[in-house]
Amino acid sequence: MTDTPDGVTEELDRVLASGLDRSAQLGPDHRELWEALSLASGGGKRFRPGLAVATHDALGGTSAESVARVGAALELLHTAFVVHDDVIDGDDVRRGRPNVSGTFAAAARGEGADQPTARHYGEAAGILAGDLALVSAVRLVARCQAPAPRVEELLDLLEDTVHATATGELADVRLGLHLSGHPATLDEALRVAEQKTAVYSFQLPLQAGAILAGAPADVTTALARLGRLVGVGFQLLDDLLGVFGNETRTGKSALTDLREGKHTALLAHARTTPAWPDLQGLVGDPDLDHHDAGRARALLEGCGARDTVQELADRHLEEALAAAAREPIPAALTRVLTDLVGDIRDTAALALDDPRTVRSVDASTRSPAAAPPGAAAEPVEPAEPAEPAQFADASRAGAR
Repeated sequence: MTDTPDGVTEELDRVLASGLDRSAQLGPDHRELWEALSLASGGGKRFRPGLAVATHDALGGTSAESVARVGAALELLHTAFVVHDDVIDGDDVRRGRPNVSGTFAAAARGEGADQPTARHYGEAAGILAGDLALVSAVRLVARCQAPAPRVEELLDLLEDTVHATATGELADVRLGLHLSGHPATLDEALRVAEQKTAVYSFQLPLQAGAILAGAPADVTTALARLGRLVGVGFQLLDDLLGVFGNETRTGKSALTDLREGKHTALLAHARTTPAWPDLQGLVGDPDLDHHDAGRARALLEGCGARDTVQELADRHLEEALAAAAREPIPAALTRVLTDLVGDIRDTAALALDDPRTVRSVDASTRSPAAAPPGAAAEPVEPAEPAEPAQFADASRAGAR
């Protein structure tokens, strides 16, 4: 499915409304914080809840109310991570509008605060809003009304996910600040992709849906492996979009990653080639213009970095499909995973203006899988204008 399941939307609305009820007791500071958090949680494809529900349904689950609550929890967890990520990155804007930190910083400036004071206030609000979203997510899982052993398993899964994602976030910051004493390697870039993207955007929804469906342990374990493969493949494609993507389709600048010198698999490979001395003077330049960005892209293509990352992404996604065929995965769930991988590939191919790899799929054969953010409900002809893909919604690193 490409729309948010109705039950998930209802649960999110209920949680957000209850937060406003608290504001009546706690006062205007809480109301402003909660309203900014509610705005941050809106929009997007709500991909993770959709994937959890699709997995639960494909496995024959009958816990519709429970999976709706857990799906809402996954969306609030995503919101918490995104809000905290913006604080860590020092970003005040997301999707072209002020984020939580930016909203509170602007309010402080409106009251006459200087820039450092306004930034401090905005960052404090971002941290606190993310904390509120995180605790709300945990509460939803704890009170999802599934049998007690399943709730305990879900809470263990959620805890493991938060620990892994925090580890990946810190590693990402460490590598970005060049504190390791060496340039980021390809293995390190892949590890960050796994911990920051694959674990919470793919493994968690797949396994949560399976747990609520009462799936056998071997199926849940297999979905962890599949989620890692799909998530890393997804992130590698997102890295390509950050440099080579069509901005009208991705909805984000193709200069940002180059200006930041973002330590992706692209740059990790390029560092091992003779092109690196020329590239080194371009990437990481905050004033990089479109002309020099074009030079950098040409060098990344010429040294084989683009092809290498594309092949690595394809390998991860193909391994996921092959594993789904041989693991103890029911046919209905295999169709969900197959369509998920196909949608990821289609969205990337369209945003890269590469129609050669876009599938031609009869909509009548598609399973009700959750589409990744920005994936069209039906195959889209590459020549037609498209809405911004928002492909990176599943990736904290790429969603900046």
